[in-house]
Amino acid sequence: MRLSIYQMLARPATLICRLRSMGNTKSLSPHGTRAPILCQARHPCAITSAPYSSYNISVKTGDRKKAGTDANIRIVLHGADGQTTSPAKLDNFFRDDFERGRTDNFIVKDDVDIRNISKIELWRDKSGVSSNWYVDTIEVWNEAFPGETFIFPIYRWVKGNYRYNIIHLDTFLPQDDPNSDQRHMEIADKHSTYEVTQKVKGASAQVKQIPDDEQFSFDYKWNIATRKIKMIAQSKIISLVSGTWESLSHLKNVYTSEILKEPASATRWSNDIFFGLQRSANMNHSVINLCTNIPENLAVTEDMLRPFLEGWTLKQVFDSNRLFIVDYKILEDLPCKNDNFMVCAPMALFFLNGEQHLVPIAIQLKQKPAEDNPVFLPTDPLWTWMMAKMWFNNADASYHQSLTHLGFTHLLMEGVVVVTHRNISQSHPVFKLLAPHYLYLIAINTRGLELLVSEGGWVDKTMNIGTKGMFELIRRGINVWRMDQHGTLPEDLRARGMLSPKVLPGYHFRSDALPLYWAINTYVKKYVKLYYDTPEKITGDWEIQNWASELVKPREEGGCGILGVPGNGKIENQGQLIIILTSIIYTCSVAHAATNFPQYDEYAFPPNYPASLSGKPPTDKTPLEEKDILKALPDKPTTLDVMVVTKILSDKGTKSLGDFEVQYIFDPPARKIVQEFREELAQISKQVKEKNKTRNPPYEWLDPDVVPNSISI
Repeated sequence: MRLSIYQMLARPATLICRLRSMGNTKSLSPHGTRAPILCQARHPCAITSAPYSSYNISVKTGDRKKAGTDANIRIVLHGADGQTTSPAKLDNFFRDDFERGRTDNFIVKDDVDIRNISKIELWRDKSGVSSNWYVDTIEVWNEAFPGETFIFPIYRWVKGNYRYNIIHLDTFLPQDDPNSDQRHMEIADKHSTYEVTQKVKGASAQVKQIPDDEQFSFDYKWNIATRKIKMIAQSKIISLVSGTWESLSHLKNVYTSEILKEPASATRWSNDIFFGLQRSANMNHSVINLCTNIPENLAVTEDMLRPFLEGWTLKQVFDSNRLFIVDYKILEDLPCKNDNFMVCAPMALFFLNGEQHLVPIAIQLKQKPAEDNPVFLPTDPLWTWMMAKMWFNNADASYHQSLTHLGFTHLLMEGVVVVTHRNISQSHPVFKLLAPHYLYLIAINTRGLELLVSEGGWVDKTMNIGTKGMFELIRRGINVWRMDQHGTLPEDLRARGMLSPKVLPGYHFRSDALPLYWAINTYVKKYVKLYYDTPEKITGDWEIQNWASELVKPREEGGCGILGVPGNGKIENQGQLIIILTSIIYTCSVAHAATNFPQYDEYAFPPNYPASLSGKPPTDKTPLEEKDILKALPDKPTTLDVMVVTKILSDKGTKSLGDFEVQYIFDPPARKIVQEFREELAQISKQVKEKNKTRNPPYEWLDPDVVPNSISI
């Protein structure tokens, strides 16, 4: 029966507004009488003298594909002392509620007065064209107490006809969760959705099939193919359609667009000081080692090096920590995309001169000394020395893209993301800590592998090693990478002899990365201690233990297969958990930023950092000419491809570290820890900006304002 407004006004004062909620009556009240729910719409539509309480309910639907719903949504509020309201339908009159990415507000009136709302029950039916629904958060407050808001983090798909019980703040270790059945059900669902596999035999663990939850919420920013076409059109670079380079000056003339600007490397590439900076203050930052002795297979002598040591003996150079080495033995016999291309496995020595500049003093392009494998020196003919540096950087670029960038950040962390979802509930404090750093990681990996690292894709077109060599190099690297060394920055620096600030003072990566590492470590330490105040809480946390087990489980058996995880699959104390969590957050934010965002400046001028070189490396010191350099460089279309893609990859995709896109942490003591983390990052940002005033060139990549939370590009 539908009443007219005149009929309603004629009824007694206790008559409720029925409008769209006809028949939506409450169960028996504590007094045994039936009292229907008042209108949920946000407008005064009833005249009543009954002592009803008004509750304001704010519902944020997630910004995901198909997150909105047409289903009927109902809610029950629970008080800390056991009081409950009757089921209320959330529905605003003449409004399409629960649309993707939108926040809707509802007024629910009930004769039960609850001040402290400790829990909500939430469910939906399966009605409507689209009944699926993803909810971010629900906030509730009793309008009699407007300053007391109760937050219920949902961050899940709401199944049809399943009653979800969500506790205020929803932050529990599994052994303390009163909704254990719901928690087990949700983890079981994640087990089937997030499956671990090896898409490339012997390589990193990845997700078998990308879950819907991991897809980009909007596509345009990460649509690499579309952006590439648009960028080429906007740049108006039509001279790169075909052909080879006439001269190096001709190559520089292509940078006429505001979109594809001339990189700094175009004017500095031939400079030995700039070549040294590529080891200490650029994107392949963790391959340089302090040299304490000359390797047997590096065919240099003290007499050979003496002209470059500024009067020092070799022993004095060793004793004063002024000699450094980069050794790419891992590249030896690496397959390339076809027989027409090759990659060197070089070694190079670098000397810290009296002006505190790191400069190259010897380059050997292959591992085994031989007549056709000389040691190239700065005193060699100009273009010959430049060619040796280019082949060294071709090897450096192969390592950078395969391991420093793709293997040790993108792919390594994808496996971590998958086993986190498989084993840790979204109600777990550790999940809430890590989730902001996982944003879009699986999505960008899926898209990047499809478009860039696939047969005939960008890597095959623009790099000597191609995808065949890249995945072989990833296999080699992933089997030596250790979380307790390579993933723990102070230990990595210590192992390479680079921890002390007195060693290589111009090592900007170390100078800027270490404060960020320790800030993350402090943040994690406070957070872990908040929830694990006894060792028993860690050992009794089966979700964390299952997670740790899958982190180390062999990849062939469905795990991540990560070496050097503290505890080796069984976490027994705070210290072990802190190292693991710090490593993950650091890798997803700082390590990736340092290796990703300088790419355009390095790769966009091919002689500076050639991903591809034609022909063979020099086998003697015969003087070369500019034409020999040009002949080795990639052609115009390949150069444009490198320029455009590295420009896209250099763009920041998400918010700065600590400024989370999605706020998972609502527990007040934990939020205080987050705020302290943000304040420390702000201080570090000021320090980096101050240091960059005197650096030439500035090292901008690890300013916290520049470092994103996650690997999203």
